[in-house]
Amino acid sequence: MTQTTTTYGKLIGASLGPGDPELITRRAWSVLQSGARWLYPVKKAEESSYALSIVERGGLAVPADAEELVFPMTRDAEILAKAWTRAAVRTVELLGEGRDLVFLVEGDASTFATFGHLARVVRELVPEIAVETIPGVSSFAAAAAITGTTLAEEDETFAIIPAAYGVEVIDHLLDEFDTLALLKVKPLVDEVIDLLEQRDLLASSVFIEKAGAPDQRIVRDVASLKGEKVNYLSLMLVQNPKRVRGELRRGCRKRQAAKTEESAISEAVIPA
Repeated sequence: MTQTTTTYGKLIGASLGPGDPELITRRAWSVLQSGARWLYPVKKAEESSYALSIVERGGLAVPADAEELVFPMTRDAEILAKAWTRAAVRTVELLGEGRDLVFLVEGDASTFATFGHLARVVRELVPEIAVETIPGVSSFAAAAAITGTTLAEEDETFAIIPAAYGVEVIDHLLDEFDTLALLKVKPLVDEVIDLLEQRDLLASSVFIEKAGAPDQRIVRDVASLKGEKVNYLSLMLVQNPKRVRGELRRGCRKRQAAKTEESAISEAVIPA
């Protein structure tokens, strides 16, 4: 009796950038029109998808067979585990038809994105499934460009952190990094503003909501946001121009000097 072997399609994570369809890369644009079946994330069944809306604003029609995958916004481990399993099993099922799948990702697929977890679980279920990740513009990179903020130059340091780690961690990191990108800042806006006020950093901070989208909002008077409910897709860029930096070790030059010294010693002790 002959045993049939399943030929799986490829799972492709297409990064779309944070909101402006002009930031979709040529590779992602090409894949979207390649005939691969579209998958897109939603928080609830039949709810609108922000990732899908980016593509629609770019002028592409949504294929009739595009399918949503539900990733609920909750910290309940049991609910999350079930949702992830359902999404991964369905993805494997569709890939088993032999057709490539392109999963729409807002921002960059490798940075705080749903795609990384989905791809990992899919490969755990079927290790031979091929996965391609198409890089894209991250929300903080777009926000920096839009607001004219330099994230880091020369020997400066830069950190990206979900604001949910709390103000104590943020306070510590302000002494370690020249610029912080505080992602998903919505739940802690007031606490972060209080911290920035205490550290006299309000003037060197900027708030960006839905970077690149038609309803994008930039607030430079960050203190004015106190008590306001902001969108989930929001972040702050905070710079600490007063940060005291330690002495930099120029390792390459030191190593070169050490090698020269070693060579001189060798030549002195090795007989001709």
